[in-house]
Amino acid sequence: MARYFVTFLTLLSNTLFPLSDSFGLGGSPPTPDRESERNWMVDSQLVGRGIHDARVLNAMRKVQRHKFVPESESEQAYEDHPLPIGYGQTISQPYIVAFMTEAAELTGKEKVLEIGTGSGYQAAVLAEIVPQVLTIEIVEPLAREAEKNLKSQGYTNVTVRAGDGYQGWPEEAPFDVILLTAAPDHVPQPLMDQLKVGGRLILPTGTWLQELVLIRRTKTGFEKTTLLPVAFVPMTGEAEKGKDKN
Repeated sequence: MARYFVTFLTLLSNTLFPLSDSFGLGGSPPTPDRESERNWMVDSQLVGRGIHDARVLNAMRKVQRHKFVPESESEQAYEDHPLPIGYGQTISQPYIVAFMTEAAELTGKEKVLEIGTGSGYQAAVLAEIVPQVLTIEIVEPLAREAEKNLKSQGYTNVTVRAGDGYQGWPEEAPFDVILLTAAPDHVPQPLMDQLKVGGRLILPTGTWLQELVLIRRTKTGFEKTTLLPVAFVPMTGEAEKGKDKN
């Protein structure tokens, strides 16, 4: 549900690429689709910090982030920080959306499950790259708003479900990629079970000290890679009831 707060790299990025009153656009007023602001966001916040996948960069240039935040937050839509989207939730900063999407190693053919739809922004980015995205949001009003946002922007390849994402979406499994946007204190076994061989699970995990990790399913088991330190809000619902032993 796009609950990302801040990575340790955020402070660094704001130092290297300080914000200006006009988003570095020479003071020109924003256009309705704000394409120039998205290009600035991609060039400074993403390319400038090591995001290289052309599919990801093209998607981030295309998705209108200001359409996925409340009107009161629209002016800040392309700044490098999370924004509130209501119901106590936030939309992740552009850099972490791009980082997680790139870490998924998408080729454009994958079936993707997202846990934590939020306002629908991450799902929209994924939908620009892959043919099918299924996404689950535990806050029902937010799920309905996300569905409306996605439909209004023409994303017909995204299916939104309101509910607890801990058990995944068994009837649609297996998945090439599963992506979580909130942090359980353990890796949910049902999500690991729903990966294809070769599939990737990307999630933040931990309590106070969290890490973004990539788990890849192999023919013989699972391989885990730690990507970077992060701070997400906890995953709620069934994730809070107990720990798996994996």
